[in-house]
Parts: sequence; structure tokens; C-alpha cells
Amino acid sequence: MTRMVELPVWLLVLILGFAAVTALSHFLLPSVRWFFRRRMERVVAKLNERLERPIEPFKLARRHDTILRLIYDAKVIEAVAEHARETGVPEDVAFQEARRYAREIVPSFSATAYFGIAIKLAKWISRAFYRVRLGYFDEKALREIHKDATVIFIMNHRSNMDYVLVTYLAAERAALSYAVGEWARVWPLSRLIRAMGAYFIRRRSRNALYRRVLARYVQMATAAGVAQAVFPEGGLSLDGRVGAPKLGLLNYIVSDFVPGESRDVAFVPVGLNYDRVLEDRVLIAAGQAGKRKFRFRWSAAVKYFVKHVFQRLTGRFLRYGYAAVSFGAPLSLAEFTRKRGGEASGEAGDTASELTEEIGRELMSRIREIVPVLPVPLVCEALLECAGPVSRQDLARAVCARVRALARTNLHVRPEKDGPEEEVEVAINHLLMRRMIRERGARIEVVEAERPLVEYYANSIAHFREQNPDGPADAAGQAAEIAASARS
Repeated sequence: MTRMVELPVWLLVLILGFAAVTALSHFLLPSVRWFFRRRMERVVAKLNERLERPIEPFKLARRHDTILRLIYDAKVIEAVAEHARETGVPEDVAFQEARRYAREIVPSFSATAYFGIAIKLAKWISRAFYRVRLGYFDEKALREIHKDATVIFIMNHRSNMDYVLVTYLAAERAALSYAVGEWARVWPLSRLIRAMGAYFIRRRSRNALYRRVLARYVQMATAAGVAQAVFPEGGLSLDGRVGAPKLGLLNYIVSDFVPGESRDVAFVPVGLNYDRVLEDRVLIAAGQAGKRKFRFRWSAAVKYFVKHVFQRLTGRFLRYGYAAVSFGAPLSLAEFTRKRGGEASGEAGDTASELTEEIGRELMSRIREIVPVLPVPLVCEALLECAGPVSRQDLARAVCARVRALARTNLHVRPEKDGPEEEVEVAINHLLMRRMIRERGARIEVVEAERPLVEYYANSIAHFREQNPDGPADAAGQAAEIAASARS
């Protein structure tokens, strides 16, 4: 027992390594995890005291536990068996495929990453690039949402800045869980986005098993009260307009709702608009090509970054104008279902589909009503309506006429106290700097090569003219009259 035993150094190192790992896994690591878990719980408790919508336990659960709960869900198991029968693969293979989908979808929310990093970063980025404005805000209606209801923000999608802007402005209300597309599944960006509570989705996938796993995750999160943010258009607007809804995620939520039994869902319409969209030229090119495919070029990104840093250092950088967000009156799923007089789930499958379509139309209508009216879109629209060279003064008069007409027909648009002339001047200078318009002598006109870009910004508020033809038509007539008198 006391005799010496000689061992090679490599074997001794290997034995000591296994011993260290065993000690860590059985003694040290559980204590460390317990320490950090307790610390996180204290942080979350403090955060919940100031948040209008406390962070739900489902969001704080360990990612591994949520994945297990998802893949062993009865409906997922049923989908696995159905997938195995249809494809002819063994059920254990189909189950592993479902597990892979669950691992891809389920986030790993970190309160520290969200409130300690993401919100501060979102605030800095938003203010660094834009003059952030909070547009229409139905404070009373938002405060009247039942405390047990699941809040889901339904937004139009103009830019990838939408995530940043809404995260910043909703920071005092809730920790939002976003549905993000394949573009964000790039390391290390994917780790940060997953830590912020976002879940990845394959927007173009037609795999029935994948759609069932995704549906069950969305339904479980909704039933648990997790605040979410959804872009029903399914992608960035290619022409600047608020598009028609794609009802996939909405249908998952509505089809799982049982009146009188399920937790109520409050859909909050959110309207976003910008004086400048960072991706505008890329989106227009994709729209003209007829393909929703965006080519990312590192050379262009590096060139832009170097130029931006140089402008910052030399004090030449000018912010991109306004970025505005409006929050409209929420739509209660329970109340909407009750008024409609139908059921959203169970045997009424067709009824659930019809209900989803009605809710989608209603929400997009509410979003269009509250899209912020900003200086650059107003000037772009006025320039297109004038249909010819116009002076700065006459252009300002046309914009003021447009604002007054909008104020008469839309409750969420208010004319400035003394008219928006100053903001019009800033918008004109912004468009001149971007070479979208040019000034010849005392006249301003649209650069023909940049007309699609001018139309892109005008389209962001074009629905006001289409929905309320009487008021805006007056503004268009005044603008044309002003332009004609100026030319004569």
C-alpha cells in the first residue's frame, strides 16, 4: 500500500484533469450556479418593481428546460409521429429533427444582457443617428390593459433600426421578445440576440414539423404572458408603404385562444416612420428586381464605417432627421372574439382562420392610422404633387396646406403652432445633401435618377391620401395651384 508507483507525466496530468472536472461538476459548479442564480433573481425582482409588465418566469427559465418542455409537448410529439409516417423515417430520427428545431428557436434570455447592455446600447444608437420622437401615445388605453393579459406589439417594418428604436422606447414597460429572421443567425450576433430574448424563425420554411414546433413555442410563450413584438408584414417594406399582413404568427396565437379559458391577449398597434431609412437604396433595388434578396457587401460596410468615423471626428456628421414611434389603442382578443360572436379554436378551424384575417386587417388599419407624419416624407410628397420646379417658400406653403388637410381628417396629426416651415427647411437641406433633389436658381426639383427614392419616402404616408381622399385632395390641389402660380 505504501510502495511508490511510477507514472508517465502525461498520465498523471490526465488523472488530475479528470479529478478536477469531477470536483467542479459535483461540488464547485453547482454552488457557482446557485450563487449567480440567486443574484439574477434579486436583479429581476428589482426590475419587476419598475416595469409595468414584470418579466414572466417562462422567460427566465433555463433554456435547456424550455427546450425539453417544448419537444415533449403533446402536440409536438403528435407532429413528430405524423412527420415520421409521411416521410418514412423512424420516429427517433424525426424526434431528433424536432429537437434541432427547438434548439434553433428557443432563446436564452439574460436580464443583465437586456437591461444592462441592450437598452443602453439601443438608447445610444437611436439618439446618435436620429432625433427620436414619440408620436401618438394612447396612455390611458395602455394603462387599462389587464395586468394578466399578454401584451403583443404589432408593428410595421421599415428598417432594422425598428428593433433598436422600440426596445429603447418600451424599456420602462416590458422586456420584449422579438421574432427575428435568418439574417441574425450569424455568430457572434446570434448569441447576443438570443440573450436579449429573441427567437429565430425561418420565414420561408414549409416544413410541417418545423412550423408545428415554432407554433407551440409561440403559443407556450403567449400562454405564459411573455411580452412580444411581431412584424406582421413578414419583412422590410420594399416600397415604403405599410403592407398587407402575413398571418403566420398571428394565426398561431389566435388558433390557440379559447374564450373564457385562455389568458387574454392585448395586441398593441405600433407605427414607425423615419426621415431616413438606412437600407433605403438596398430595399428599392430589391423591389425593382422583384426579389426579396439583399446582398451584403463587407466592402460597402467598411467604407461606410470609415466615412462615418471621419465625419464624427471632424464634427461634420449630421443626424438623419426624425425617427418616430406611435403607440395606438390596444385590441383585446377576448373582447374582439366576444363581439364577433365566434370561437377562435377547437372545432371551429375555419372560424379561427377567418378571425385571424379580421384581426390582421384591423391591426394593420390601426397601424396605418398612427404612422408618424414626418418632415422628409411630407416634402417628398409635396414635390411629387407639385410636378415641377418650385421655390422653397412655395414648397413650404404646399407642405403646410398638406399638414392642415391631414389634421382635419386624421385625429393623430396635429399642425404645428406656427406652421412647420423651419422643419421643412431642414428636410429640404437633408434631401439636397443626399442629392435626391437639386436647386437651380430659386427653384427646387426632383432629380429624375432619384425619383424612386423620393417616392419611397412619400409612400410612407400615402395611405392617408388614399384613405381620406377629400382632405388630402384639397392639399394636392393647393400644392398644384401653388406650383402653377410660381411657374407663371
